Amino acid sequence: MKKPIIYAALVCLLSSSSLLANDHKVDPQPTKVTALKTLEVSSFCKAIMKGDIDMVKKLIELGEDVNQKSLGMTPAIFAARYNKAEILQLLIDNGADLTIRSDKGFTVKKYAELSNAVDALRVIEAAMGS
Repeated sequence: MKKPIIYAALVCLLSSSSLLANDHKVDPQPTKVTALKTLEVSSFCKAIMKGDIDMVKKLIELGEDVNQKSLGMTPAIFAARYNKAEILQLLIDNGADLTIRSDKGFTVKKYAELSNAVDALRVIEAAMGS
């Protein structure tokens, strides 16, 4: 008598688990996946921030764009913000456009003023004639 009850319980258990396994709910709206943009400073701008003028020179020689933005700021803005006057002059000599604004709308001169970058401010004013 025990065996038929055990078999019946096993059959019920297996059939209910197979019913649950076959119960697929399909969502008519596909899930939207949003890719996040990585926020990292370019190696060129990192060299500028560190004040590594030799690396900046090498990267310019290798064809680095002196006006390419990184995190919404040009290399000249990074040089002005971190008061790297010598690097800023190098960028200007290699065609850096000081009229390009950051994605926040600030100029190179404004970043120099906000950072109290006196040396960079002198270079900017000499280059812009103001």
